[in-house]
Amino acid sequence: MKTIDELLAEGVAGKRVFVRADLNVPLDGATITDDGRIRAVLPTVKALADAGAKVVVASHLGRPKGAPDPAFSLASAAARLGELLGSAVAFATDTVGESARSTVAGLTDGQVAVIENLRFNAGETSKDDAERGAFADRLAELADLYVGDGFGAVHRKHASVYDLPARLPHAAGFLIATEVGVLKQLTEDVKRPYVVALGGAKVSDKLAVIDQLLGKADRILIGGGMAYTFLKAQGHEVGISLLQEDQLPAVREYIERAEKTGVELVLPVDVLVSTGFPDLTAKAPTNPTTVTAGAIPGDQMGLDIGPESRKLYASKLADAGTVFWNGPMGVFEHPDYAEGTKAVAQALIDSPAFTVVGGGDSAAAVRLLGFDENAFGHISTGGGASLEYLEGKTLPGLAALEG
Repeated sequence: MKTIDELLAEGVAGKRVFVRADLNVPLDGATITDDGRIRAVLPTVKALADAGAKVVVASHLGRPKGAPDPAFSLASAAARLGELLGSAVAFATDTVGESARSTVAGLTDGQVAVIENLRFNAGETSKDDAERGAFADRLAELADLYVGDGFGAVHRKHASVYDLPARLPHAAGFLIATEVGVLKQLTEDVKRPYVVALGGAKVSDKLAVIDQLLGKADRILIGGGMAYTFLKAQGHEVGISLLQEDQLPAVREYIERAEKTGVELVLPVDVLVSTGFPDLTAKAPTNPTTVTAGAIPGDQMGLDIGPESRKLYASKLADAGTVFWNGPMGVFEHPDYAEGTKAVAQALIDSPAFTVVGGGDSAAAVRLLGFDENAFGHISTGGGASLEYLEGKTLPGLAALEG
C-alpha cells in the first residue's frame, strides 16, 4: 500500500488531490457535537495543502436516500475544517455538478475545498457496478491523485472508496496508515493477556467478531444491551431488558466454546435497572435500583452494569497486555447509566496495556464523558471497519488502496 509520505516525496504541488475523508460527524441541527473525525483527517489535509496541492475533500454524512437533503449537508463540517486549518475552505453545493467543477477549478495551490455529501448521488452507494463506476468516473474528473483517509468507510464497497482509487494514482493517508498499523497489533504478535471488552445494544452486531476472538483473546468482557442475551442464554430472567431471542442458540454455542477453549467469558454480576428506557433529552433522574444479574424483576429493564460488575471488569483489565474495547457498558448518554462505561474507560487508562478504543459509540463516550483522548493507546475512527477487520474480512477500501 503506497503511503502519503511517498506521494509527498514525489511532489503534489499544483496537482488536484482527492481526499476521501470521513466527516460523518454527529449534528444537532447545524451544530457539530463531536468533531473528532474532522480532527482525525487534519494531518493529511494539512500536509497536502502545505505541499502546494489543490485539496478536494469528500465524505458522506448520515444516510440520505441518494438525493440532496439539507439535514445531511457537509456545510458545517467544511466550516469546522476551515477553523481547524486556520484558513478558508471552499464549499461546493453538489458532488459532481457545476458547483463542484467550478469550485475545484477555482482552487489555487495550497487551497482546500469540500464537496457536498457523496451520498446525495445514488451512484455512491449503488450495488450496481456500472452505476457506481459511472459516478466514480465523474469524481475522477475532479482530481489528478487520490488519497484514501476515511477509515470509517473502508468496509463499504462505495464509489468513492472502492471504485475511484482504480481510476487515479492512489495512496493511503496518515489516518488509514495509523489505523491499519494498530489493527495489525491486535491480530499479529499480540502482547498477552489479550482482553476484549464488548458492549453496545445488539449481540447480533458482534457475533462474527466474537466468533473470531474466541480463538485469539484470553478474556472477553460482555456489557451493554447485548449482555442480557448472554444472561438469558445462561438461564437467567432478564425482565424487559433488550433481548435478541433469535441469537440465543449462537450465544449458547459461544459460551460452550469459551469453556472448552479456556477463554474467560466475563458477564455482569449486577445491573442497574429501571421500568423503561430513560429520556436522553431531558436526562431527568430515573432513580435506578441495583439488582443481581440473575434476578432482574419482570417489569424492569437493565440499563448499565452495576457497582460490583464495574469492580470485576476493572480487575479483569488490570493485568492486560493488550485491550480492545468496542461498545458502551450501558446507556452512557444518561448520567444515571454512565458509570459502567466510565469504569471501563478508566480501567483502560489505568492499565499498562496497549489500549484500543474501537470507534463508534465507544469513541463518542470517551469524549462525552470527558476523558483525555491521549490517555488511550489509540482511539479508532471506524467502529464497523475495526470490527470487520478483526473478523478477518477483506475491507474493500483497503483492498482498493493496495491495488
